[in-house]
Amino acid sequence: MENLNFDTLQWTAEAQVKLKNIPFFVRTQAQARIEQLAREADQEVVTVELVEKARLELGQ
Repeated sequence: MENLNFDTLQWTAEAQVKLKNIPFFVRTQAQARIEQLAREADQEVVTVELVEKARLELGQ
């Protein structure tokens, strides 16, 4: 199974599960966008809400 890197920011367990449900061929791009959204919001923890926001943005 693909080894996802969660070292850059803290991720909630729920957010990690949501990320793993994103198709593998766009997952890296989605993770980068999710983390960008977190940084823009000055959040140190990636939440399910951020994952959902990015998912809608990316049209998934």
